[in-house]
Amino acid sequence: MTKHIFVTGGVVSSLGKGLTSASIGLLLEQRGLSVRMQKLDPYINVDPGTMSPYQHGEVYVLDDGSETDLDLGHYERFTNSPLTKHSNYTTGKIYQSVIAKERRGEYLGKTVQVIPHITNEIKHAIRSLASKDVDVVITELGGTVGDIEGQPFLEAIRQIPLDVGKEDCLFIHLTLVPYLKAARELKTKPSQHSVGLLRQIGIQPDILIVRTERSLGQDNIEKIALFCNVETKAVIEEVDKEFSIYEVPEGLVEHNLDQLIVDKLNIDADPLDMSDWSATMQRLRNPQHEVIIAVVGKYIEHRDAYKSIYEALDHAGISNSTRVVFRRIEAEELEQQGPEIMLSGVDGVLVPGGFGMRGIEGKVQAIEYARQCEIPFFGICLGMQCAVIEFARNVLGLEDANSSEFNADTQNPVICLLEEQKEVTNMGASMRLGAQPCMLEPGSRADASYGVSDVSERHRHRYEFNPEYRDQLADAGMVATGTSPDGQLVEIVEVPGHPWFLAVQFHPEFKSKPSAAHPLFQSFVEAALQHRKQRVQMPVR
Repeated sequence: MTKHIFVTGGVVSSLGKGLTSASIGLLLEQRGLSVRMQKLDPYINVDPGTMSPYQHGEVYVLDDGSETDLDLGHYERFTNSPLTKHSNYTTGKIYQSVIAKERRGEYLGKTVQVIPHITNEIKHAIRSLASKDVDVVITELGGTVGDIEGQPFLEAIRQIPLDVGKEDCLFIHLTLVPYLKAARELKTKPSQHSVGLLRQIGIQPDILIVRTERSLGQDNIEKIALFCNVETKAVIEEVDKEFSIYEVPEGLVEHNLDQLIVDKLNIDADPLDMSDWSATMQRLRNPQHEVIIAVVGKYIEHRDAYKSIYEALDHAGISNSTRVVFRRIEAEELEQQGPEIMLSGVDGVLVPGGFGMRGIEGKVQAIEYARQCEIPFFGICLGMQCAVIEFARNVLGLEDANSSEFNADTQNPVICLLEEQKEVTNMGASMRLGAQPCMLEPGSRADASYGVSDVSERHRHRYEFNPEYRDQLADAGMVATGTSPDGQLVEIVEVPGHPWFLAVQFHPEFKSKPSAAHPLFQSFVEAALQHRKQRVQMPVR
């Protein structure tokens, strides 16, 4: 029988339920268990695909094309759990399914209600990941206990133990004990109230994971255990990690969380083996070098908008024994101040994805500066499109070269709408999404980085490289080194005469792990390190 772990959060949002859930998944996998991860989000959007990065952060895309919550990125980076459309459900997705069933007459004339129809659909979503070859399903509930939109989800998980047996379910509640500087005290009352709300619903947490700025101390642990009706050993403190999010699993191991879970679920598991993870952490903590990477984007002030980009750069740093220092640059500000000022002293320039024309000219200027000054450059999605625009304007001499997304009347649309997108009217889940094959040009930088001739990468875009300009750009020095298998869609471009200038239409950041950096990020940071060594050795004029 598959076991179920439910992770809820209280007091405030953004406590790190996703990281904690992913860390639990990692610990159980390191004990030889098969794990599946899942996120339930209470918002009414069917998926995050149409949501602003300022509100929601990045949209994390899976191989099957599902546009999901960014926490699924944590799941993939920490665990080996295969993720699919069943790994992320929203209120909108649940209601959409129930309404479709009602329209088909599947409820046989019954009045459709939140209980039991919506809650049954939620339970079906949770149980969809359970199978004979899965030991544990970890389901994280988004939002905070007490939020009105989260009530159906909490009611559904309350019912699961009645369906599968209490011995096969475990409730973990993540909460906060704030430190009041004026009183010089840690305050446990918010956590008590949070657990009280859960108990009113009918859910008694088995384990409390307590976020805190400083150690709780035994007195506070005993107080929380008493008032929240849990064992003292089941109160796990999770002190803030200032160095890296990848320290979280080690902190949980120190408090024997993995053993506590195994004991409470009565699972026959292997001894914990964290040797591989510890080796990765050792490399992260002891870098031998340092590079400065400028990330020139349009959502810089919201760091979660480029979450996977920053993580992939850190992973590449680990593989190169290098600390990556980020210089986060708003594209519009660069347009005003100029790249000479804002990119001075950097070892690499990365331009990530995005939508809309705001900040485009700043990105184009940054790319021109990196190309002319021979600074390693990496363009991703919109970053590739801007690289093509820049090259067409400044090397080919097509001064009005642009994307038809930004200027529908341009005489030189070097970036144009995908043919399959021309009849699309709905915005949600209608882009080119998910894993697509890409064939690499032998002898190219991409080919050398990957070490294989064909790869699969995840996409999320509507516009593409216009094939009518492919030969012109190649003759001028920008060549297509990665294409769709039929050769029609350009997926990668390079400037061979440059030390490292590569841009891709896909999102390689979604397939990077701390223990296995993505090949292109690894190669990019390696090139940035070489650039830094040359820059530091240059004589002062």
